[in-house]
Amino acid sequence: MHILVCVKQVPDTTEIKMDPKTNTMDRSSSPTIINPFDAHAVEEAVKIKKEFGGKVSIISMGPPQAREVIKKCIEMGADEGYLLTDRAFAGSDTLSTSYILAMGIKKVIEIEPIDLVLCGKQAIDGDTAQVGPGIACRLSMPQLTYVEAIESFDLKKILLCFIERLIMAMKLYKQSSHA
Repeated sequence: MHILVCVKQVPDTTEIKMDPKTNTMDRSSSPTIINPFDAHAVEEAVKIKKEFGGKVSIISMGPPQAREVIKKCIEMGADEGYLLTDRAFAGSDTLSTSYILAMGIKKVIEIEPIDLVLCGKQAIDGDTAQVGPGIACRLSMPQLTYVEAIESFDLKKILLCFIERLIMAMKLYKQSSHA
């Protein structure tokens, strides 16, 4: 089993300063950390790897300093990491971030198939929760959002559960459109 986890390097929100001229976060004044929600995703991936075997890969988009969060993930039990970095990525919104990460994931898939992609709930520096669903959409992958914990892991059961919920949603939609 090959699990890929998307992580982001974010400013430590306990030590943020604001730029009084631009009224935006001064990212240069605070230390950076792995996004806490992404750290939870890494922990779950490592837990799955320990129970079922396989490999955990990390992917991140950011400046060269983002290597530090990839190293942290490897310390947590991940096996390898990929950093997507380019000055052109600076200031990317969620739409472009999800596109860049999806293209990076496609490259990883060319090297070795991926069975599961995990993303944290949201980044603490933006709180949009749009990148994970954007990646899933661009890769035509089904998604489960706001998962609190993975208690057991069976790809067939996950797929069946997804199909059952999709059918239920379609029935509800048909009922509401005829009302």
